[in-house]
Amino acid sequence: MASVKDFSVEEKLVNLLRLQKIDSKLDEIQVLKGELPMEVSDLEDEIQGLQSRQTRIEEEINGITEFIEGKKNTIKESEALIAKYEKQSDNVKNNREFEAINKEVEMQQLEVKLAEKHIRDANEELSDKIKALETAKKQVAVKEGVLNHKKSELQKIIVDTEKEETALNKVSGEARSHIDERLMYSYDRIRNSYRNGLAVVPVERDACGGCFNSIPPQRQSEIRLHKKIIVCENCGRILVDADMNDTVEAK
Repeated sequence: MASVKDFSVEEKLVNLLRLQKIDSKLDEIQVLKGELPMEVSDLEDEIQGLQSRQTRIEEEINGITEFIEGKKNTIKESEALIAKYEKQSDNVKNNREFEAINKEVEMQQLEVKLAEKHIRDANEELSDKIKALETAKKQVAVKEGVLNHKKSELQKIIVDTEKEETALNKVSGEARSHIDERLMYSYDRIRNSYRNGLAVVPVERDACGGCFNSIPPQRQSEIRLHKKIIVCENCGRILVDADMNDTVEAK
């Protein structure tokens, strides 16, 4: 970093201003993408949640279906026992045996009625779950349609700007290598403090190009001399004169 320390104040200002212009162009690309990357990420998370809900409903439907099948088997078993007991009742020898068989038949008949009630209740629940599943599937389909559209838009922007973005990232890295760590830290801190990412701004119409706070004439004279790095007393941005701003390009 010895060569960086040997730069004059004017050279440091030029390097900072060039980096700012490069980063501003990168910011423009991000603005072009807008909220699409975040929207795509949010939609993917939302779809994942809906798909998990869909899977859970499908598992519940399978569980209810198995329950219904189990109760149908219970009915078949009870009906078989009823038929068996009714056949045995034809050969009873006394009232005691007849009453015992009748009790068994009644018990199995109650089992059938109870199983039928369980099946009715389960079928109602199953109907609700099927409706919920259809709703979940429609929601997933709608969200997937929106996601595909957003992805398509984002991909088009990425394709259109990829070459420029790659080149700008490269020259941004090169520009940073010509700025000492202390200045680089200040630049990044200021830049991250503002949504527009402006850390180095020109004096325009006697005012700071970032916050538009008035800059006194004496201060403007000092800025034009390039003898020291001067920041706006109001917003803390690094100030450069209009001539330097016009001559420095984002190469």
